[in-house]
Parts: sequence; structure tokens; C-alpha cells
Amino acid sequence: MAKSNEPIIWGLFAAGGELVSLVTPVIIVLTLLAATGHIPAGLGYEQLHAFASGWFGKLVFFVVIFLSLWSQAHRLRLTCFDFGLRADGLMATVFYAIAAAASVWLVIILARL
Repeated sequence: MAKSNEPIIWGLFAAGGELVSLVTPVIIVLTLLAATGHIPAGLGYEQLHAFASGWFGKLVFFVVIFLSLWSQAHRLRLTCFDFGLRADGLMATVFYAIAAAASVWLVIILARL
């Protein structure tokens, strides 16, 4: 039986999808509150920048964005297959390469904070 990397990809897809479904509504509510001028206490620019500059904040941002990237790369691959693009190997290579490059870029950006 040939070994496959499919369980790793499906694991990242599942974890990313779950995280996105939990975090996205919170981000939308906070954005709407900030847009209407009702910024909750402790969520000013200075406080958020201090959080993002610390090691724990960088870790949180990395996990959320990393899993989102890989989840959406897998979703795009499956969507292309459903639309009739049967070059699955090419689509997998392209989408996962983009997710990998974006992950490296994310590490660079977080290191500069």
C-alpha cells in the first residue's frame, strides 16, 4: 500500500476550518464595534499592538493564519476538482505551494513585529 500525505492535509483542513468558524464571527463583531466607535476596553491600538508584539500574541496570530491558509488551500483544490479541473496533482501543487509561501511570509512578518 502506497503512503499518502492526505491525512496531514485533511488534518490541517479540519483544524483550519474549525478555527475559522470560531474566530471569524468574533472578528466581525469586533470590527463592527470599532467601526461604530464602541471599542471595548483593552482593545485599543496600543493594547493590541502590545499583545501582537509578545511571543504569545505572535503564536496566536501564527496558528490562526497558518491553519486558515492551509484550510482554504485544500478547499480551493477540492472546488477546482468539483468544477471539472481534473489536473488534481497540478492544482494540489499550486495551492499548497501558495499556502507554504504565505506561511513563510507570515513568519517573516511576525518576526518583524
